[in-house]
Amino acid sequence: MTEEQRPGLRIGILGAANIAPASLIEPAKRNPEVVVAAVAARDGARAEQFARKHGIARTYDSYQALIDAPDLDAVYIPLPNGLHGRWTRAAIAAGKHVLCEKPFTANAEEAREIATLAAESDRVVMEAFHYRYHPLITAAEQIIASGELGKLVRVETALSFPLPKFSDIRYNYDLAGGAVMDAGCYAVHMARVLGGATPEVVSAQAKLHDPRIDRAMTAELAFPAGHTGRISCSMWSTDILRISAKVVGESGSMRLINPVLPGMGHLMVVRTEKGRRIRQFGRRPSYDYQLDAFAGAVLHGEPIPTTPEDAVETMTVIDAVYQAAGLPLRIPS
Repeated sequence: MTEEQRPGLRIGILGAANIAPASLIEPAKRNPEVVVAAVAARDGARAEQFARKHGIARTYDSYQALIDAPDLDAVYIPLPNGLHGRWTRAAIAAGKHVLCEKPFTANAEEAREIATLAAESDRVVMEAFHYRYHPLITAAEQIIASGELGKLVRVETALSFPLPKFSDIRYNYDLAGGAVMDAGCYAVHMARVLGGATPEVVSAQAKLHDPRIDRAMTAELAFPAGHTGRISCSMWSTDILRISAKVVGESGSMRLINPVLPGMGHLMVVRTEKGRRIRQFGRRPSYDYQLDAFAGAVLHGEPIPTTPEDAVETMTVIDAVYQAAGLPLRIPS
């Protein structure tokens, strides 16, 4: 392939992560402006096996070596939570654009530090809240902004799924694990998006895996405009599987079923005095929309909503949930 034929955005993956095929590799095959050009893993054999399986041309046996590669434009970071900040810093320092999995960092202090570094650079640094780029969420925002539901009264968001493998890294405090970090970051982010602002945390109750790790959490929220909210999340509880959002206003309500992975099936149900209507927005994966947005930001200067500054707001709420529940904040690994 000549330089003129080279895709516009060459991305390297840090870690042979299970999420990478769905979140980046397959979407890149459907995006003519993007190629996944390299993968790094601490185990070189694992990187090579992953590369062969997914048709990736080059491997590295260290994360830093990939970051330093001069022909890569961007880095995708699907590492454990506690490593996100460390390797985002390294990528920015090396002049790379960054697509970092959520949660963006281990805590709000680290998010603020990364946001400052990103602002001082000319690089695109984007948190990978893929659901945010799906037309379902765009339509939900438009309905709220239109006033059709009236003045907001209540916003409730939930993400619960079963993870009974307690050796999983998501239960590891040293890797910034916990239900709020893994599942709850979605619930917190959705509450912020649909609630229209960053809320205060009024109270929080945790179900514990160990003294520092939450396996489930609920929290009550208060928004600046006067409406209230609730987030709930779980990796192991009686709430086996729930992915939903509900917005109640003085004139109507809106319910979103499966807003996190809408490409696997979703519904929007709006109820007002005019009646009930149900909408769907196609099965194209939200990861495809996310990659389109990342490429658009890097190659064409298009704006994105999941900026480092946005991540600071989300991590501030996550920290407040842990504090209200009497649990320690997560720390970088």
